[in-house]
Amino acid sequence: MQEESDLVTGEAVVLDLRVAKLASRGVAMLLDVLVQGALLLIVVVTVTLTSSDLDPALTIALLLSVFVLIVIGYPVLFETLTRGRSLGKMALGLRVVRLDGGPIRFRHALTRALAGFFVDFWALGFLGAVAVIVSLSSSNGRRVGDYLAGTLVIRERVPQSAQAYVAMPPGLEDWAAQLDLSRLPDDLALAARQYLNRFHELRPDAAHALGQGLADQTAHAVGVAVPHGMPAWVFLSAVLAERRNRDQARLAQQVYAGPPPAYAGPQPAYQQTQPQPFQQQPPSQQLQPVVQQSQQQFQPTAQQTQSQHSPPSTAEQPQPAQEPQATAPQPENPFTPPS
Repeated sequence: MQEESDLVTGEAVVLDLRVAKLASRGVAMLLDVLVQGALLLIVVVTVTLTSSDLDPALTIALLLSVFVLIVIGYPVLFETLTRGRSLGKMALGLRVVRLDGGPIRFRHALTRALAGFFVDFWALGFLGAVAVIVSLSSSNGRRVGDYLAGTLVIRERVPQSAQAYVAMPPGLEDWAAQLDLSRLPDDLALAARQYLNRFHELRPDAAHALGQGLADQTAHAVGVAVPHGMPAWVFLSAVLAERRNRDQARLAQQVYAGPPPAYAGPQPAYQQTQPQPFQQQPPSQQLQPVVQQSQQQFQPTAQQTQSQHSPPSTAEQPQPAQEPQATAPQPENPFTPPS
């Protein structure tokens, strides 16, 4: 049976929804019926014990009202508050959605509940025979209430399939190393990977047609034709494996290139200041500090100038030689420093 819906929205978007089939919907319906039966039994026992003094016609009318409220009000209340899930659907991971994939509202839940009571299950449904026949005849497992309300029951909890490891086919390492994979788009590579993961689940003719189309698109993007006699899945495996190896090598080169710079903490906020107006000065004023500094550095002191340019004093002029005179010896002063 078909498990994915082929619905298309008004914006020409194909909905990839996992529709719920008859088995899962039947189990969810059975759980809801058990809950409804338990509630109905509790209410009937309560009304019977507390309405002994009431009129029998009033008691029957009260029980009929409670029955309609439980059978019709239960799915309407739960599916409106939970956006398409009753207790049974919660247990089975199902949800009721519109045909465009959006959540249902009160009018959708009310239409499904009324159609389920009068047509699908109880009044004219022969205890669910109409719902079973219509659901088996529908490609998406829809019953009469779904057709009237424009809804669809889908599966929310889908088992995730393990991603297969795409290995390089033996002998194609050197050939794949020469390919230019820079123009291969990511969506095409993802589609090819999904095809390789589901290759064994497809029919042989469908697998061949889908693989050949993906191989032709990949070859056009890479710029190399598919070698003669090479299967499509081998060509796609070689291209994807080489693309993965190059990405891993590039990532390893970035990781081992060196440690990142240490974190210096938050930088101070930038404060914008007004630029100071430029004051044009004449060249004489601009060079005046430099001239003064040079003059102070190279200007000799007053003593040096006087010693260089002044004539020698009389005290320093040489005296004429005189004959030594005989003097009497004087006693030595003990406090006179030695010459």
